[in-house]
Formats: sequence, structure tokens, C-alpha cells
Amino acid sequence: MVLQIWETLKETITAYTGLSPAAFFTVLALAFAVYQVVSGFFVSDEVHRPRSLEVHPESDPLPPPVQLGEITEEDLKLYDGSDSKKPLLMAIKGQIYDVSQSRMFYGPGGPYALFAGKDASRALAKMSFEEQDLTGDISGLGAFELDALQDWEYKFMSKYVKVGTIQKKDEEGNKTSETSEAKATSAEGLSTDVGEEASETKAVSAEGLSTNNEREASAVTHDETSRGIDEKIAETTEKKDDHDVAKE
Repeated sequence: MVLQIWETLKETITAYTGLSPAAFFTVLALAFAVYQVVSGFFVSDEVHRPRSLEVHPESDPLPPPVQLGEITEEDLKLYDGSDSKKPLLMAIKGQIYDVSQSRMFYGPGGPYALFAGKDASRALAKMSFEEQDLTGDISGLGAFELDALQDWEYKFMSKYVKVGTIQKKDEEGNKTSETSEAKATSAEGLSTDVGEEASETKAVSAEGLSTNNEREASAVTHDETSRGIDEKIAETTEKKDDHDVAKE
């Protein structure tokens, strides 16, 4: 089939040009070369410049990641990429990462833009784009989903810089507050008990001191009384002796 086409083509070339097939293709090649040379005089160099040599404007370097520390989920929403001056952040399992270098994926218009500014642990584990899965709550997930989430976490840890963590929920915060209040109450109660014990000790000490003073006063009074009796006896005896002497 191919040979038949070739033979037909040669006969056609010879019939219409009067040249052999070899001469015809030679003339055709020369004509193409002349066209290239002549067209080069009328076309600017920019048209024929290889794309590899084209100079592309360099994009501005990304600023270094800024450590935010511990922030709330509401604060994290401010870094969803809507403000180009702010870094693009995303969280996994409560750990916040700067994904600004992958803005084409996580920034506005990107395939994963809905994950930006959120802790999307559950959505990543389930590979879900549903609004109800855009949360850091991973309770109830299966082993396969937890493994998938672990792979995402390893990827983020190796590729992006961790810049902070998400604060615990209000319920846990209230529990912490209640615990602090309980501790304060216990400390207050302990202080009150110590104060009462100290007051009782002081009262007992004062009572003991008062009793001792009374005993000492009684002893002094008894001594004075005894002295008075002895003096009276001595006086009586002396008078009696004087009376006997007078009789004699």
C-alpha cells in the first residue's frame, strides 16, 4: 500500500514539474531555506528568541514566618489569605503552620482555599470539603482516617514552619477557671482554719497566763495572811509575857 502511494507520488511529481522526485525535494528544501533567511530581515529578534532565554520578573521573596504563639480560632480566621499582607495560615491537630509558600493551593481561588484560616483536621482526615468537617474535632474517626491525618501532619511538619498553637476551647477554659477557684477556696479555708487555730492557741495561752497570775496572786495573798497571823500571835505572846512580868 505504501509502495503504491510512493509510486503514484513520483509519477505525479514528474508529470506536473518535469523533475525527478530527488530534484523536486531538493528544490523544495532550498526554497524553504531562502524563505527563512529572507524573513529574518523583516522580523524582530524578539519573535525568534527562545522561551528559555526570556527574562521573567522575579516574584518578591516571602517574608520570614512570624511566631504567633497561642491564638484563638477566631484570630486564626484572619489569616485565610484574604489579606495579602498577612501570612497564610492553616492548622492541623491544633498546630498552626505558615503555608504562604503554597498560596496557589491554599490561597483564594486555590483547590484547598476553604482549609485556610482554620483547623481542618477532620476534613483532611476524611478528604472532605463539607462545611461541617472544617473543624479540629477528630473524635469518632476510624483508623484509616487517622492514618491519613497523620500523613498530612508529617507533610506539614516537613514542608512548612510551625508558628503557633490554637487555644483550648472555652469549656476547658471554664474547667481550668473552676479548678483555680476551688484551689483559691481551699487556700482561703486553710488560711481561716490556721487563723482560728492560732486564735484558739492565743486564747488558751492567755487563759493559762491568767490562771497562773491568779495562782501567783493567791499565793501572795496566802503568804501575806500567814505573815499577819504569825505577827498577831507573836504580839499576843509578847503582851502576855509583859503581863506576867508585871504581876510578879
